[in-house]
Amino acid sequence: MTLVLSESARSLLRLRYLRRNEEGQVIETEEELFWRVARAVAAAEDAFPRGRRSEEVAEEFFELMTSLRFLPNTPALINAGTELGQLFACFVLPVPDSLDGIFGAIRDAAKIQQTGGGTGFSFSHLRPRGDLVRSTRRPSSGAVSFIRIFDTASDVIATESVRGGANMAVLRCDHPDIREFINAKRNPAVFSRFNFSVLVADSFLEAAIARREVDLINPRTGEPFTRANAGDLFDEMVDAAWEVGDPGLLFYERIQRDNAVPVLGPLEATNPCGEVPLHPWEACVLGSLNLKAFVIEQDDRIVIDEEGLWRAAQSALRFLDNMVEVSRYPKREIETICRANRKVGLGIMGFADVLLAMRIPYGSDESVALADRLMALVQSAAVEASRQLAWERGPFPNFPLSRYAARGEPLRRNATVTTVAPTGSISIIAGCSSGIEPLYALAYRHVGEFVGVVEPHPLLLRELARLGKYDPALIRDIELTGRIGHRTDLPEELRRLFRVATEITPEEHLRVQAAVQRHVENAVSKTINLPHEATREDVRRAFLLAHELDCKGVTVYREGAPRGQVLQVLGHCLSCMGEDTVPETQQQY
Repeated sequence: MTLVLSESARSLLRLRYLRRNEEGQVIETEEELFWRVARAVAAAEDAFPRGRRSEEVAEEFFELMTSLRFLPNTPALINAGTELGQLFACFVLPVPDSLDGIFGAIRDAAKIQQTGGGTGFSFSHLRPRGDLVRSTRRPSSGAVSFIRIFDTASDVIATESVRGGANMAVLRCDHPDIREFINAKRNPAVFSRFNFSVLVADSFLEAAIARREVDLINPRTGEPFTRANAGDLFDEMVDAAWEVGDPGLLFYERIQRDNAVPVLGPLEATNPCGEVPLHPWEACVLGSLNLKAFVIEQDDRIVIDEEGLWRAAQSALRFLDNMVEVSRYPKREIETICRANRKVGLGIMGFADVLLAMRIPYGSDESVALADRLMALVQSAAVEASRQLAWERGPFPNFPLSRYAARGEPLRRNATVTTVAPTGSISIIAGCSSGIEPLYALAYRHVGEFVGVVEPHPLLLRELARLGKYDPALIRDIELTGRIGHRTDLPEELRRLFRVATEITPEEHLRVQAAVQRHVENAVSKTINLPHEATREDVRRAFLLAHELDCKGVTVYREGAPRGQVLQVLGHCLSCMGEDTVPETQQQY
């Protein structure tokens, strides 16, 4: 079939993905890239007696990608079939409470980021500021001071890696350095390579609501180090998130409920955008189905080809499991646990495009029901495919230790099968909206080394022409503002359908996120975009509602806050969790 790509997609592929010679000249076409990836990933079939012919599977994978129905994470597109050969997007590295352990983690992160992987860390095991360092008899400088060293190293490595360095810093809500951590990113000039998230327990939120005092525990001793008012700490989380967009929250008990192999310990950290909670040393490969590619007309109605989506999800799951098999690993400890658990994350993108095609406003009851149904379908197809692969290849080695075995479930090949990632770069390649986000703007350009064309959304242009409202002055206004909500000369139905992220209420954002999370084994990357005039109370309600709706985490971003964004309209900026943002931690995998 003919590969149909937008000029923005071809521009991005030339800039970052196509192979180059030693002189920096592009030596690969877009079609050759997809054949390179398809053949490299399909080669896993040859390792299994019950496997299919690798040549046949390579053709299937090539068609799956070139039809833009599915794309794997960026490291796979860049590294598959090359000397690097590292295909994983997300890693979590341990940070032990010792100088050797800390700088060992920095070294390991540098190696991973050189190959395009993003890294997450729990700094909760580091002794707090002021605690005694036995070897020197001097007080420790605390967890945040060491995060600064990680950030500096990541900034340096970014200049020579296949993509910018991206990190997540996680700290428990009861760590004595929690107040310093909460406020660390108020200065936008520091921690440019890190997202910050607080790992909060249900008991902490209950204490915060009641404004009770809580113990802050020294992780070195396990004993109380000091006390603080939980309500005051939560106020500071809200205030910092309102001001700069960090920290986000991760909900400890909700994450542990889906811990596939709890005997390995708790899941204490995530990848840079929060959608994959992982054990220390663990990594995950990701890929996304483009829902837009499954939109069809049936009986004069626009619907989703659910049978086609099911088949593509099963093929994509095989693709991801093959990636675990053929990838090269940056460290033995990573390979050991990855092969033992074989975590993969199949997700969706193009959800906003589907809603527009079906004339369903984002955040409406109908949109929530559709999100629920489509993700349930993908989850069911992925689990069935994983069980089929277990028959062909055997289950993941830690299956006997897993919660699936404890519940008497059938064998499966992968400890997790689903994730929803932000998909910034691959959604540009696929020509669709990113992840499950609404549109950030109706016309925008990308900020950074890749700059796309500023043009209004094609479905909006079609609607304006149908209504006889197409005129140059209106188009220019859309290009300048990125929205039509203020245009009272346009029908209310049209303005509601084409609302952008900051025009959608936090409750509507979170209802969609929660509907998808119900059918996702890992987590969901989602930003609750707020207008500039949003209050701290709006942030507080969003945090508490995310917990109430059983989400695994929540991130808010208020328009105009001093943190970089990837998408920019001509008149003002709109935020998003996307690749090329500053901070460069908002990487799309």
